[in-house]
Amino acid sequence: MNLWVLAGTSAVASTVEFVEAATIVLAVGFTQGWRAALTGTLWATLALGVLVALFGPLLANISSVHRIEVFVGPFLIVYGIGWLRKAVWRYSGRKAMRDEQANYDREVERLRADRERHLGFATAFQGVFIEGLEVAVIVVTFSATRHGSIAWAAGGAAVALIAVLIAAIALHKPFSRVPENALKATVGIMLLSLGTLWAGEGLGVAWWLGDSTLFALVVLYLGISVILVALMRPQAARA
Repeated sequence: MNLWVLAGTSAVASTVEFVEAATIVLAVGFTQGWRAALTGTLWATLALGVLVALFGPLLANISSVHRIEVFVGPFLIVYGIGWLRKAVWRYSGRKAMRDEQANYDREVERLRADRERHLGFATAFQGVFIEGLEVAVIVVTFSATRHGSIAWAAGGAAVALIAVLIAAIALHKPFSRVPENALKATVGIMLLSLGTLWAGEGLGVAWWLGDSTLFALVVLYLGISVILVALMRPQAARA
């Protein structure tokens, strides 16, 4: 499989998680001070580093890539369906579109109602740890399926982190203009496609197009998503 596709999927998925984490950290910083926000972020980052250092090598040391794909493929399929299902619901009108500005405003309200400094630390820690853990799972999972691919998966995540950090420092405001709904739909389709490809390879399926089957799967799942949105939209309008 083209490692650029792997890095790109990792970057897009990581961007979504980093944007959500940055929104929480900014809310804490502006309401309860940057010391609480940055301290919580630092400790969460250290905790994530320890987890990756302890458990990451376990997957990397497994000799059979196909054995990994049997487990990783279905995991990505379930994970991708979760992302894509929410995207379909949002675009069909059955679920409200995600709004980072609204999420930021709600977080600010909640934090201002409680001036305890430990709440700011706990909120920043929890936000960064949970979103960062999802990034770590994606990077470690991707790197386990192809020898030598950890640098590509981690590189994609690193590019996303740097971009979000620069934007957060420069803008000092939530990422209300980031097309997060479109990004989540893209990630859902890519994870579902990769999961299908790897699950098939792990079970011994000889894909007719080889690794290029990934692009055919992307088109297939995109088409299915568009059809589902079209079918569900009239029902959502009547409701």
